[in-house]
This record gives sequence, structure tokens and C-alpha cells, in this order.
Amino acid sequence: MKYLQKLGKALMLPVAALPVAGILMGVGYLLAPGVMGVPGAETAGAAYTVGFLLVKAGGALIDNMAWLFAIGAAVGLSDDHDGTAGLAGLVAFLMIQQLLSPAVVATVRGMDADAQAAWLLTAEGIAFSKIAGNCFIGILSAIIGGSMYNKFKSTRLPDWLAFFSGKRCVAIMTALVSILASVVLLFVWPIIFDGLVSLGNGVASLDGIGAGIYAFLNRLLIPTGLHHALNNVFWFDTIGLGDLSHFWAGDVMGQNGANWSVGMYMSGFFPCMMFGIPGAALAMVKAAKNKKAAIGLVLSAAICAFVCGVTEPFEFGFMFLCFPLYVVYAALYGIFTVIVYYVNFRAGFCFSAGATDLLFSASLPAASNTWMIIPLGIAAFVIFYAVFYFAITKFDLKTPGREDDVESDGSAAIAAASSDDKYAAIAAGVLAAVGGKENIKNYDFCATRLRFEVVDSSKVDEAACKAAGAVGVIRPSAESAQVIIGTQVQAVYDELKKLA
Repeated sequence: MKYLQKLGKALMLPVAALPVAGILMGVGYLLAPGVMGVPGAETAGAAYTVGFLLVKAGGALIDNMAWLFAIGAAVGLSDDHDGTAGLAGLVAFLMIQQLLSPAVVATVRGMDADAQAAWLLTAEGIAFSKIAGNCFIGILSAIIGGSMYNKFKSTRLPDWLAFFSGKRCVAIMTALVSILASVVLLFVWPIIFDGLVSLGNGVASLDGIGAGIYAFLNRLLIPTGLHHALNNVFWFDTIGLGDLSHFWAGDVMGQNGANWSVGMYMSGFFPCMMFGIPGAALAMVKAAKNKKAAIGLVLSAAICAFVCGVTEPFEFGFMFLCFPLYVVYAALYGIFTVIVYYVNFRAGFCFSAGATDLLFSASLPAASNTWMIIPLGIAAFVIFYAVFYFAITKFDLKTPGREDDVESDGSAAIAAASSDDKYAAIAAGVLAAVGGKENIKNYDFCATRLRFEVVDSSKVDEAACKAAGAVGVIRPSAESAQVIIGTQVQAVYDELKKLA
């Protein structure tokens, strides 16, 4: 479980490259609808040329997500975020992709041209034809590259092989392990692919209900990090679905193998993240005993969710305080996704379902009835507010501002400080709250959290972390702690490096 959480964090590095792709392609499609084959649209002129270039620039990232995963996630998985791990991830990806290509597999199995042509039409042949550019293989390559870096980065070889010692050994070991992995995948990949196809087809066959089930599971798996694996099936072209990939490629249902309503696995998140979370946040403030503490914790989280779809600061602020409420929260996503499907609201995102992605996705062909975000958003705000307020007050749930130690919260005082002083104050407070330098073995950060490997987790004081300005604390294991900061986590991390 700890490794899965680390992998989830590592995947945020390549995913961070997607927002720029969405902006480029959104503006490009707006300037040059002719790129999408819109009847009567201009296919010449300065605007078309600029739009065409922007679309191609953004598509360079969307179309090569597997490469981004292989390199970026490998760096994220390495102990010290060294670029050598990224090179190792690329080595693994190129080798596995080549060794499991249909032509190589057919040659290894001794097929002639006719036999190969017939084999490519079978389920197994289709599975291997999906190896090229497959995000699942990209993530597997990152795991191999990152693991080989951590294992062999300090290897010392005999003098006559000393040139290949240390980090130079990483690529060699990665290559050897990639060959072994390819041999295993030669037999296992068709089984994995069939399983993923069955999962995807099973959910897809349920239309809107299936999309709702996916959205519910997506939110429910957030605490474990396993939502990334689920997203890989529905958002990228792992098994032929690729809702995100097809949406930003300008496809609609019936184009390029898209036999579903393109955007259906993303659209339902918009009303929930943009309006539902602010509604739930207001309910928490209204029900709080210490309203100042609650406002300090959830206001910025609600703004982040609305603008850019970053939900972790809000979700981690209450999921461990009252997990049953979090299950209800996930269920609301599922319900709204079903509603969104049947009212034909379609929008897409490259990063997450915030106002920014909604704006830039609205000009794409698969986008539909984006104006409905207003009535859907109002409904989400009211329903999230009502459900959260009722549950919190009826069952006395310990949401932010209602904990037994709310009086210790000092986030408001910190928020009043200047930016530089604020981040330094948070860093100093968190460092003391996790037991000081002597209790830290290693630390890094992800999109919203500081991650610590500690000597003694009992020394991590959650109340003190909150008093320092953190949203909350997660304890994945006896030797680790994650302090939820929010989207300004890197600024806090930079200050923490000066102290630790």
C-alpha cells in the first residue's frame, strides 16, 4: 500500500504537464475549428495557421502520455528525484515496447506473413498491437526504472568495470530487467489486457450508470492512490477507451474508434468540483464550533477546487475525520455523473475539472451544452451543502472546526503574515510537529502534501501540524506521515529544506 501511494504521488509529475496541453489545444481549436473538420470552417489564413500549430503542440503531449509517464513517474519514484531514473524509465519503455511489438512477437513465435495477419485479428494480437504508446506500459517502465535507480545507484564494481559503477549501472540493470519483464509479459500481457477490456466494457455497457460507478470508485480510491490505475483504463488509450485522449484529439462518438459519448467519463466531475465542494465547505463552516478555524481550512481548498479542480486539500481535510461522510461525498459524484450523462452536458479536462479546463475545453467538438454548468452547478452546491450540513449536525461529525482540539488551530494568524514569512512559519511549525530534524529520515512533496519518512511516528503531533497551518495529517504506515498543505506545498517545502 505504501508503494502504491508513492506511485500515485510520482504520477502527479507527468500529469502536471497536461494543463499546458489543454490550454494550447483549447485556444488552438478556438482559432482553427477547421483542424477538426468543421464544415465550412476556414482551413487557411493566419488564425488557422496559429491555431493549427497550437493544436499540434498540445497534441504532442496528449499523444505521448506513455512517454511522459515512463520518464516523469520514474523520476518521482527515485529516492532523490534524480534524472538518471527518468533515463532508466525511458530505457525500460523503449525496450518493452520494441520487444512486445506485434512484429517481434510474431517472429519469436515463428509466424509467416499470412499467419501474422490472421493473428493480429485475434484478441491476443489486438492486445500486443496496443503495446505501442500504452500508458500502462509507461507506468510499468517507470516502476522498473525508478526501482533500478534506487537499488543500483550506489553500486561499486571492480576496478576493471569501475566506469559502469554507480548511476551508470542503472541503465544496464534496467535493460536486463526490462528483457525479463518482456518475457513475462509475453505470456501475461494478453491476460492483463483482457481483464482491463472486460472491466472497461462492463462499465461502458452500463452507459450513464457505468459512468456514475466509475466516478464513485474514482473518488473512493483517492485515499489509497489506486484511482490512478482506474483512470488509466478510462481516460487514456490503454484498452481502446481513452476518453481524455479522444476528447482532446477533437473526436466525437463514432470517430477513430470512439464508440461511446466522448467526455462522459470526465463531465460529471465539473459540477461536483466547481460547485459541490464550495457547497460542502460552506456547510462545514456553518456547522463549525470554531468558524475561524474552519474558514482557514476549507475556504482556500474550495477556491482551488473551483478554479483548477485541485480537491485534495478539501478531501483530506475530512476523509479521515469522518470516513462515512467521505463515502457519501464519493456517492454524490456518482449520482451527478449519471445526471450529467443524461442531460448531455459534456466537457473535458487535461488536469482536473475546474473552471480553467472547462473554459479551454468548451470549444472542442465533443463539448456539449457547457452552459448547463450553471444549473448543474447550482444544484450541486445546494445538494452538497444540504447533505453535508445534515450529516454533520445530525451525527456530530468531526469535520474541520468541530474537532476536540480546534482551539489549537493557528492557521488564521499564519495567513495574516506576508507570503515569505507565512511559508517559513508553516515549515518551522510542521518541522517541530513531526518531531524535529532528528525524527526525519527523508522527506519530499507531491501536489498538495509534504511526505515524511520518520523514525518514530508517535512523535508526529497532528494538532500541532494543524496549528502550523496544515489541513491535516495522514499516517500511511508506522514510519511515514503525510502533512496536507495545499497547492502552495512547494513553497513550504523550499522553506523546509532550509531548516531540515
